Amino acid sequence: MFEPLAVTRMAHALAAHSATRQGVIAANVAHADTPGYRARDVEDFTETLRRMNAAPPRTAADPRLMPVAPGGNLSPNGNTVSLDTEMIKAVEARHHFDLALTITRSVGGVIRTALGR
Repeated sequence: MFEPLAVTRMAHALAAHSATRQGVIAANVAHADTPGYRARDVEDFTETLRRMNAAPPRTAADPRLMPVAPGGNLSPNGNTVSLDTEMIKAVEARHHFDLALTITRSVGGVIRTALGR
C-alpha cells in the first residue's frame, strides 16, 4: 500500500553500503600483520545503486566485495594492507553514513511538517 520514497530507499542503501564497507575496512586493519592477506573493499556505491535500480522494487542490493589492487604497497610478507589507506577509507565511509542519516532525518522532518505535527 505504501511504497517507500525513492530518496529514503537510496539513503537506506547508502547507510547499508557504508556499514558494510566499514566492516570490510575493520577486517583489513585486523589482518594488517597477517602474511599473505590481500586487502579488500566493496564496490563503489554507484554500482550498488545501479543494481538496486535494476532490481524489482523493495530489493536492496548488497555491495559486492572485491580485492584491492596491490599497487606498490606489497609488504615483504605478501600483505597488501596499508593502514594509512584504510584510515582514509574509514573516514569516507563515516562521511557517507552521516550523509545517509542526514537525508533520512530531513525527509522525516518534511513528512512531519506535511502532516502538521
